[in-house]
Amino acid sequence: MGRVFNRRGRDSATAEAEAQASVEQGKGRATPKRRDAERERKERVRPPRDSREQRLQQKRKRVDERKKVRQGVDSGDERFLPSRDKGPVRKYVRDYVDGRLSAGEFFMPLAAAALIFMVFGASGLGGSLSSVMILIVLFDSAFLAFTLRSLLGRRFPDEPRRGAIPYALMRALTWRSMRTPKPQVPRGHKP
Repeated sequence: MGRVFNRRGRDSATAEAEAQASVEQGKGRATPKRRDAERERKERVRPPRDSREQRLQQKRKRVDERKKVRQGVDSGDERFLPSRDKGPVRKYVRDYVDGRLSAGEFFMPLAAAALIFMVFGASGLGGSLSSVMILIVLFDSAFLAFTLRSLLGRRFPDEPRRGAIPYALMRALTWRSMRTPKPQVPRGHKP
């Protein structure tokens, strides 16, 4: 039992092998001083320094890419459109809405006129104007939804049409110049 705990009882070859193994298992370098370790850590965190010209080139590249995407969206190119605007059903809805004159396009200017009437004392006229305009927009939206639902059912019987009617209504309520993608057909066009 004395030999188990006694180091002197081992032979020298075993002791040298254990010493060599402990050296190989170590990290192989000295522990760095604290100030050196902190400086090294800060250098790793600091972003690399680019020349001003490289930053300007990267900025120009990003601007060109955004411009290309914007032109693609405005022209209706399927590659650049968001998922809500993609597909033949949505293209047909866009062309149908853009080809007709919607009452929703005139709602904001008439609402502003009604507000001006209300501010300057003609609240009866302003209230009547806004009520009549709301009724006209509701009637026009219901007519658009009904006709478009039947047209889509006949034209695209196998295509998914989910969300096409709300898409059409939102497009019809937006001013023509503010629509995205830009209108591709003139007024009066029947797709």
